[in-house]
Amino acid sequence: MYVIIVYDVKVERVNKVKSFLRQHLFWIQNSVFEGELTNSEFKKVSDGLMEIIDKECDSVIIYKLMMEESLTREVLGVEKSPINEIL
Repeated sequence: MYVIIVYDVKVERVNKVKSFLRQHLFWIQNSVFEGELTNSEFKKVSDGLMEIIDKECDSVIIYKLMMEESLTREVLGVEKSPINEIL
């Protein structure tokens, strides 16, 4: 499945969330990651985020698509981290 994860967490957890997600997905811009995950990888990411965030004040939204081809992506302005530049 293809996922897009956006998050809004307290400043003291931003780097921890970002570092964790960089192990699994592509960083797109501040607080946004996307990429392909298997079901088991998705569970690992979801469970890992639940361990990091404070469920009382942090927010993580995960958009799931069954195939990347289902996604039309349009960037207006500067693309901070183009996916096609990643080897």
